[in-house]
Amino acid sequence: MSIEPTPGVVPEHLRIRYTGEPIMLTVDGQQFRVRVRAEDPGTYDFDWLSGPHDYGFGLSRSGDHAMSLPEMEEAVRDFLAQIDPATGYLAE
Repeated sequence: MSIEPTPGVVPEHLRIRYTGEPIMLTVDGQQFRVRVRAEDPGTYDFDWLSGPHDYGFGLSRSGDHAMSLPEMEEAVRDFLAQIDPATGYLAE
């Protein structure tokens, strides 16, 4: 038996799972949700909630060092500095 793919639906085995509650950050007036991947505790997903598009970035860290809030804020500022204001996406 073959399972037909459904557009827009991620199969359960490919879904990203997160640990703990998301961290909500406001940096320079922009809102982000930060989540830690359950399968890879050193990997953080930053979702840009107030941006013009469904957009964000990921960041991986080695070792057991958890990111502090100031480190998260710095990562967001680095990301925002790369955004083209005309498109709302990373500048080329």
